[in-house]
Amino acid sequence: MASRLSILHPAGALATKANPFGKDVANLQLFRALARHGGFEQLDILSQRQMDEADLRAALFDGEASATRIATGSVINTALPSASGTLLRGQPDLYDIAWLRRTQAGDTAYSLVGLVHTIAPPFMRQIISMASVGPVQPWDAVVCTSPSVRDAVQAMFERWGQHLAERTGGQPPPRPQLPILPLGVDGPGLAALADRPDARARRRAALGLAEDDILALWVGRLSFFEKAFPQPMFRALQRAAQDTGAKITFALAGWFPTELDRGRYEQAARACAPDVTIRFLDGNDATLVGELWAASDLFLSLVDNIQETFGITPLEAMAAGLPVVASDWDGYRYTLRDGVEAFLVPTLGGPAGVLGPTMVGRHVFEIDSYQTFVGTVAQFTAVHVGKAAAAIAALIGDPQLRRKMGAAGRARVAGSFDWPVVVAAYRALIDELAAIRTAAPPAAPRRAHPVKGDPFKEFAGFPTGTLSLDMALSVPAGVGPGDVRKTADIELDQAFGYWRATLEECAEVVRRVEAGEARTVREVLLGVAPDRRPTVELGVMWLAKQGFLDWLS
Repeated sequence: MASRLSILHPAGALATKANPFGKDVANLQLFRALARHGGFEQLDILSQRQMDEADLRAALFDGEASATRIATGSVINTALPSASGTLLRGQPDLYDIAWLRRTQAGDTAYSLVGLVHTIAPPFMRQIISMASVGPVQPWDAVVCTSPSVRDAVQAMFERWGQHLAERTGGQPPPRPQLPILPLGVDGPGLAALADRPDARARRRAALGLAEDDILALWVGRLSFFEKAFPQPMFRALQRAAQDTGAKITFALAGWFPTELDRGRYEQAARACAPDVTIRFLDGNDATLVGELWAASDLFLSLVDNIQETFGITPLEAMAAGLPVVASDWDGYRYTLRDGVEAFLVPTLGGPAGVLGPTMVGRHVFEIDSYQTFVGTVAQFTAVHVGKAAAAIAALIGDPQLRRKMGAAGRARVAGSFDWPVVVAAYRALIDELAAIRTAAPPAAPRRAHPVKGDPFKEFAGFPTGTLSLDMALSVPAGVGPGDVRKTADIELDQAFGYWRATLEECAEVVRRVEAGEARTVREVLLGVAPDRRPTVELGVMWLAKQGFLDWLS
């Protein structure tokens, strides 16, 4: 079993901002769960920027004591994943990191594991498909969070592979493994938030609810173009209120992309659910959301958007002991069992081959934004309002059914979606990929990327010549080490200076060449420590650029 894990997290900081995207929340929760429940001796966090170990430890462990070591490094550091055996990232893009692995460490140095959060954007599908033309191997994986996602990604790879085979007259290239691993939730933590009679009473009183009134809850972004058009939910609640005579409040805890969207939701609520009290609440307020888990009677989420591939909030609702009414949609169908802990409401997709290709074409050619594209598809995706209303009415009329389904939901989370269970599945995947990698035949030779290679090699034909080890060097008349030091205050001279030798090292090069101690580039480099030679070599180039060294005399 692996004792280490490397995580590629370019942003560095392990925190979410206000109005977060679901993928960012899911990644943060996954990384925390791996740190707390994975049993790893060391976690490596690779980022685009320098990170503070204390900040990372606080974000991962939230003050809890842990013997797990935390190491940090650059996104292009292959030494850390080579030591751990696995590099995990919270995105499905494996193409560039597979080339980095090949050029710097070799294909069998470690496994790559990516994670799909959505397959709706055409550019994201293209990113995923590029694994077929990069050096991605059978010991690499793109994690799919539901069978629907896996089936769609697999079909995409098959079509893409057929195209490449036709294009080249060869065979479809291999693709990464496509395991199904769900996201998870903190089951005990959510249960503790929900099982607070005082919080229930406090929040219901704040909302003006009597004991027999019904509180339905939505949690998440209030985006009709990326989550769900709200009208089916409003209409279903209105019908349920008419059929049962119950007083219903619908609390939507989330955030609007713009204040204009708030007006649109309010207009739809007035028109579609005049007898239901609709409350828009701040989903960024963790205390408020915690009280809503305690105060609510049922959870309602009729998503209709291809952007949604899993759905974490129904899991949170189940962990809170709430029965769920949800659309029969993608990941919801995987996590929720109809008639057990939830009622799944039938959905209907639009006709293929009519205007769908035009919709995606308008987005691909930047006539329509991504939000317009997925919002258009959602506008022509139906959720059965009548079935949703009947499910809500059944729960309103039977408190015992609500309790029974809520208990089933908690059991479902504990057995399949609590973070320790999900992390155990990730550990099993890591070990499985390691076994495939270990048994693999000799890897392809390490070679540069054919398109994104060394710029000094790719553009060697641009200059008159290129630096070579046996190139003779001299110091022009009137130049000395002091001239090098004087550039310290010239901003343009110091631009991008972190790539080359220090000013003192450069001044020393000039002194040695002037004194005849080093006559060629090779002799200059032999006079410095091996680990400094690459930067000193670029220092020689910089000295030549400034006229402090001559390569033609």
